[in-house]
Amino acid sequence: MKKILLVALAFIVISQVYKEVSSNELVIPNNSIRVRVIPNSNSPLDINMKNKVKEYLKDDILPLVGRSTSIEEARDIISDNLEAVDMNINNIFMNNNYNENYNINFGYNYFPKKVFNNKEYKEGYYESLVVTIGESNGDNWWCVMYPNICMIDKNKEYKSYFKELLDKIF
Repeated sequence: MKKILLVALAFIVISQVYKEVSSNELVIPNNSIRVRVIPNSNSPLDINMKNKVKEYLKDDILPLVGRSTSIEEARDIISDNLEAVDMNINNIFMNNNYNENYNINFGYNYFPKKVFNNKEYKEGYYESLVVTIGESNGDNWWCVMYPNICMIDKNKEYKSYFKELLDKIF
């Protein structure tokens, strides 16, 4: 009986360690949709506007897409909301007296080489929603809309019920 208990305990501990390690090694799946906002320049005003657009997308669009159960559903949600995205970005610009032009493109867009979670992703064309502002010469913000990797807390600690129970026992 003790051997069975020790084997079970070892299995639980090993699975918990694997779960914690693998949770920190997130990888962008091939079947994903990215989002990117490229500001006019790196001036404080342009970066501020990029951040306002980014926050709008993170707060309003990403949660909608995040509820998707398939990439097809995510595509439909994005397509169905493109007019609202345009209207809201226009309102952000108007409310801040910002007169740059912008473009919204949902499709296959070029991405330069990226590093995400210590993994390098090759340059190429990826399915994405891209907002380009003015000359688009500033440092961009990007993340993955589907599956939603943007809002994952890298510092989140994953705990196992069994590990907590064993910690109490021992």
